[in-house]
Amino acid sequence: MIRFLQNSGKTTKMILGGMLVLICGAMVITLVPGGMLGDAFGFGSPSEKGVLARVGGQDVTMTEVDQTARRIARQQFGGRSIPSQLLPMFRQGAAQNLITQKALIAEAEHMGLKVTDSELQDYLQHGPFSQYLFPNGQFIGDDQYQNFVQQQVQMPSVQEFETALKQDLLMSKLRAAVEGPVTVSPQDIEAEYKRQNTKVKFDYAVLSMDDVMKQIKPSDAELKAYYDQHSAQYKNSIPEKRTVKYVVVDNLQVASKVQVTPSDLQAYYRENQDRYRVPEQVQVRHILIKTPLPGPDGKTDANAVKAAKAKADDVLAKLKAGGDFAELAKKNSDDPGSAEKGGELGWINRGQTVPEFEKTAFSLKKGETSGLVQSSYGFHIIQLEDRHDAHVKTVEEVKPEIEPIIRQQKAAAMAENMANTLLSQAKSQGLEKAAQAKGLEVITSNPITRTDTLPGVGAAPQVMDAIFSAPLNGSPEMDAAPQGQVVFQVTDVKPPATPTFDEIRARVESEFKADRAQQLMGQKLQELADKARSSHDLKKAAQAVGASFRTSELVGPQSQVPELGRMADGASVAFTMNKGDISNPVQTQRGGAVLMLTDRQEPTADELAKGSQQTRDSLLNAKRDQAFQVFAAGLRQRMEKDGKIRVNKDEMNRLMSRSNEAGE
Repeated sequence: MIRFLQNSGKTTKMILGGMLVLICGAMVITLVPGGMLGDAFGFGSPSEKGVLARVGGQDVTMTEVDQTARRIARQQFGGRSIPSQLLPMFRQGAAQNLITQKALIAEAEHMGLKVTDSELQDYLQHGPFSQYLFPNGQFIGDDQYQNFVQQQVQMPSVQEFETALKQDLLMSKLRAAVEGPVTVSPQDIEAEYKRQNTKVKFDYAVLSMDDVMKQIKPSDAELKAYYDQHSAQYKNSIPEKRTVKYVVVDNLQVASKVQVTPSDLQAYYRENQDRYRVPEQVQVRHILIKTPLPGPDGKTDANAVKAAKAKADDVLAKLKAGGDFAELAKKNSDDPGSAEKGGELGWINRGQTVPEFEKTAFSLKKGETSGLVQSSYGFHIIQLEDRHDAHVKTVEEVKPEIEPIIRQQKAAAMAENMANTLLSQAKSQGLEKAAQAKGLEVITSNPITRTDTLPGVGAAPQVMDAIFSAPLNGSPEMDAAPQGQVVFQVTDVKPPATPTFDEIRARVESEFKADRAQQLMGQKLQELADKARSSHDLKKAAQAVGASFRTSELVGPQSQVPELGRMADGASVAFTMNKGDISNPVQTQRGGAVLMLTDRQEPTADELAKGSQQTRDSLLNAKRDQAFQVFAAGLRQRMEKDGKIRVNKDEMNRLMSRSNEAGE
């Protein structure tokens, strides 16, 4: 229900982990054909080094790219440390995002859109940040503001934060301008509702790939010929293997020796106090009496609005006369998400609902019921069940939460120090002697490939990459695994090899059968479809080609059907067929099928009327998003063509090469 009430503005989810990176975010890469930009511009002077691109007079610097990439990565990793090999890939995405963002901002300014200081102040004081910056209506002060920006939003200064917020608000205005003309017609709503809610029933004949493969019995000569024809794919298919001896300095073992002192708790609490701010919340029920949407002419049916208000007034009168709120909500509320729960919405924060609803909900006293509150959805009656004032949890309240974090941090630091000492001693004394002095075990692996896991280490791609980059019998090296540090030395290397036919005969046979089965499956499915159409008897055709015959239940687009899988996949063709039609061959997960439609049930006019509002909202949002994506893509193409977006080829090549190295 919260989603039902949400407006198109920002929510408090924006606050943590880099929400100010870009309003266009992850969509940018898909917006720009080819993922790169036009011709490089003539960066020749040293002063241009470090500038990745110039967009309408604004520079996109490598420093910005790096900061943005780290902010996105911290968000993705929940604030944990970021594997260094992943950062280049985040940088590439950040570069594209920043270029598109600056292009959109330049266009917004060109259109005369702007954000005033008073608009920014109002947004800070009444928007999603208000509970953090203006708890109980009082500003937290400049020092706490700076602390909030640095720790929670992870930006270096208030000035940069407010600049980014202004850009965010400017982007909202641009989106509103672009998306404003977007509408959906009643015909669109009806077609989409029917698409989502039409149900079909059908007969289907299924051929299993496993059954087809059983019919294929190749000779040795055929298999040997297949091996020779595909020699390139078998070359060096036995991967390189290495033997390694290693010592694990386990964080968990070290953690058992770590003491977390009261001063540790206080220090961590002080540094992270803003994380433990609890925003003002209210627990509410509501009854919604919906009003109709505007028609194609933009006008709303006044009589229908009047009827909705009359119904809402009647419900309110029953409440005032002592009626049970929950029962009246179940019988009268038009909000399907909460009506069956007696109107219960649970706890909500500021910024989660439309303004009219929020203003009333947060102004009520505990146990109080509102009058009629009109929003774009209709007339609400709101009852406040409970409230929590904004406050900061005490150190004692959060101790169970932060003590394990401190213990883990101290253990990781201690383990790294121990491993560094072990590594230093291993280089001079040998790994066995250094480990014995510290009471640690040296483990010698069996020959391993790069994708294997080491006993006691588990899945650690970074460690395996280091092992397969280290020289044979070189000095001991160290790398970090998820559970600790690994000090290792490579003792044997077996290079990649090409297997003989006899060594991989089973694999060759399996691949030969898979190839032949695919061809035979296509032939049999087409034969099945042709026979079914000529006789108009799918069951008889199935018997003729050895297919299984089945009949489905009445199913919708999101249903699953045995042996066919999701109706949203290949079997979706059933929703385009008329009764009695026979389909072309349909691909399934483990074979194929042919369908014959036996029944089709479209939603009734009453069902359409009840579901049209939700369908209209989702369809409109999708069309708005699509309109903005098309706008952004067109803008970038136009600015590139006009020379208003120019890229420093040298810096972009460096960025791409670092990304490619990370992805190898």
